[in-house]
Amino acid sequence: MTGPIRAARPRIAVALQYEEPNAPRVVASGRGWVGDKIIETAREHGVPIEENPALAQALSTIELDEEIPEALYVAVAEILGFILRSAQAR
Repeated sequence: MTGPIRAARPRIAVALQYEEPNAPRVVASGRGWVGDKIIETAREHGVPIEENPALAQALSTIELDEEIPEALYVAVAEILGFILRSAQAR
């Protein structure tokens, strides 16, 4: 085998909580094993999961229990809207 060997980047997971009228806030965040556990726990509880590595990276910089910044409102709103429409369609 020739060529560079690239190590897999650790998975990043961020859990958000949204309660109107406030902005969504970060309630869990982790990389690697911790990220995997966040995803596993979400699946066990039927929480929708969206894969968006760039957004996860940006959200992972926010402190726990802090609201997301306005710069991320549109990206997060698109995902929340999709999740809500999917739930209503069921």
